[in-house]
Amino acid sequence: MIVGALAVGLWAAVRGADLKIRTDERRPLAQLTLLFLVQIGILHIGADYTSPAYAVILINSNPIFANLIAHFVVPEDRLSPARVLGLAGAFIGVVVVSLGRPDTALARNPLAGNFAVLVSGILVAARLVYTQRLVQRIEPTKLVFWQMVLSLPGFALAAWIAGQGIRGPVTWQAAAGTIYQGAVVSGLTFMAWAVLLQKHSPGSLSVFSFTVPIFGILLSGWLFEEALTVRLIIGALTVTGGIAVATRAGRKAVIEAG
Repeated sequence: MIVGALAVGLWAAVRGADLKIRTDERRPLAQLTLLFLVQIGILHIGADYTSPAYAVILINSNPIFANLIAHFVVPEDRLSPARVLGLAGAFIGVVVVSLGRPDTALARNPLAGNFAVLVSGILVAARLVYTQRLVQRIEPTKLVFWQMVLSLPGFALAAWIAGQGIRGPVTWQAAAGTIYQGAVVSGLTFMAWAVLLQKHSPGSLSVFSFTVPIFGILLSGWLFEEALTVRLIIGALTVTGGIAVATRAGRKAVIEAG
């Protein structure tokens, strides 16, 4: 988060963006930061208990819940019969994956881990919808920057309570991974997503993430040698297929309404 905040802060300086928080922005920024802290915290706990492939599928089920939440709070993002059908199919895939039991060498408590990651996915959806509302009145750069900065004390406190620290020598691989995770994932990706949410609904944007579970299980099989079971593959295909159907129908409906 420190690396991400520095990257976004540098981008703001280059653009001359105003990062000063107005009085009316304090409460929504604090609420978004709290949601962000809880979501990331639950994700890390869940990922520690289940396997990488199961975790990546469940966390990327968030478009299901983003579509459902957006239906009630985003006027132009209503559910159609086709979207409901796609979401129902994706949810069946989520259930299939949630009840799975991956290799015990990679998952200490898979059912608890799967449930925690799924809860985190729901919170991701809520955060996306809330962010979409906030970027209509708060500049995206400011929103992402302060979300990261305000979350730092919370993450530091959580690490201290958990007794976590450096567990080995700092290698170039670890340093490169931290820089990538901070500057690209937390910095560039969050910024791009916030900017896109200014003009597009959470439901319609989620079409771009439906392939992530496929790449996730392939990478897990390669890097962690995780067994790609029939349950895992069926669950991944059902989730991604359902999300693709739902988001395609959602985008079509938004275009027709416009």
